[in-house]
Amino acid sequence: MRIISGFLKGKKIDFLKSHTTRPLRDFIKGNIFNIIYHSNLIDIELDAANVLDLYSGVGSFGLECVSRGAKKATFVENDDTATVTLKKNINNLKIQNQTEVYSKEVIKFLDKFTKKDQFDVFFFDPPFDKNYFINELKIIKKSKIYTKKHLVIIHRESKSKDSLEKIIKIILTKTYGRSKLIFGTF
Repeated sequence: MRIISGFLKGKKIDFLKSHTTRPLRDFIKGNIFNIIYHSNLIDIELDAANVLDLYSGVGSFGLECVSRGAKKATFVENDDTATVTLKKNINNLKIQNQTEVYSKEVIKFLDKFTKKDQFDVFFFDPPFDKNYFINELKIIKKSKIYTKKHLVIIHRESKSKDSLEKIIKIILTKTYGRSKLIFGTF
C-alpha cells in the first residue's frame, strides 16, 4: 500500500494481513478522492479539513487526506495490532503533529465529543458483516459534531442493504466489485 497523491505521494504504508481487518485498496481510495475532487454533487474542500477516520485500521484514508492538505486526521481503531501499525505509519511519514490516534471502540470515542468538536469529513470503514455503525451515525447527527459543509463517506460490501436514508442524505453511491461507497451529509 502507498500514498497515492499529495506531498507524501509514493510513500509506503504498512498494512496487516489478518482476518479481522482489511486494507482500503488503492483503487477504491483513488476513486474516493476522484469523486471528492471532481463530482459536482460533492461540496467539500479537503484543504485544511478536519477528518475523522472511524474503523481506521492502518489509517490509509486519513493518511491520504493529510498528504492532500487536510489540517488534521483523527483515527479511531479498536484493534490493538492495527493501532500499532497505524502509529508506525504516522511516525514513518513524520506527520505526528497533524494526527491523533484513539485506540478504542468508536462508540466510546463518540461519547467524549461536544458540539465544539467539529469535523468536515467522516470516513466509516466498519467490518463488512457488521452494521453497528448505523447507531454511531445517529449519535454524530444528534451531537452535531460536523461543520456546515461536511461529507460522510461509508465503505460497505456491495451486497449490503443498510437503511441509511433516515439518517443521512445520500448524495451518491458507487459500486466497485465487492466494495460500495456511499457519500452523504447529515
